[in-house]
Amino acid sequence: MARKKIIAGNWKMNMTPSQAVALVNELKPLVENKEVDVVFCVPAIDLIPVIEAAKGSNIQIGAENMYFEEKGAYTGEISAEMLVDAGVKYVIIGHSERREYFAETDETVNKKVLQALKHKITPIICCGESLTQREQGITIDWIRQQIKIAFLQVTAEQAATTVIAYEPIWAIGTGKVATTEQAQEVCKAIRECIGEIYDAQTAAAIRIQYGGSVSAASAPELFAQEDIDGGLVGGASLKPDFGKIVNYK
Repeated sequence: MARKKIIAGNWKMNMTPSQAVALVNELKPLVENKEVDVVFCVPAIDLIPVIEAAKGSNIQIGAENMYFEEKGAYTGEISAEMLVDAGVKYVIIGHSERREYFAETDETVNKKVLQALKHKITPIICCGESLTQREQGITIDWIRQQIKIAFLQVTAEQAATTVIAYEPIWAIGTGKVATTEQAQEVCKAIRECIGEIYDAQTAAAIRIQYGGSVSAASAPELFAQEDIDGGLVGGASLKPDFGKIVNYK
């Protein structure tokens, strides 16, 4: 069975609650596509109004981050239980901006993945290399390490339900896009790594997104690749053009 494409918007630190609701109402008719899972990953303060605004549509809502503890004295953090109660279905984990600006590590990514899965939230697990790492020729080695640590203690059954987002850091918000061949090469290597950790069946089931300045123009060719099952979209998810990405065919 072919894997269903999943196209997610990562709003990052944009949109007040009222702006978020207005954007959802604008995008709802533009992102209708039963052949694709459409996810809006929005700032924490926007989650509840956006979930309400998206009711009755094909849009599912994700968070941009969560903490790995159940509850406690962790000022400013949000737990998986809070997200579930609000109606959140997905959560982005380990985005390069979280790693760079907030000191997240492969180990904390793993803890968050396990917590999300425990609460039946689908993690979108991010991985990717810097320009220096690509130029040094260690892209595949680097990403294999990120994947292997992220999936520690994750069962094959759980792994098959997760989403992996490959985002070359040098192509996020820069206007640069990895070539289709580069994107496919890394996504194929990720699938092969999952196959080594688990088995061929799990590797065939897991969905792998490409992220990094995805646009309406680049989406059709990228999403046609054998190992690319959609995209994690940044800036373009805040515009009507996101509808063209979702309806890329």
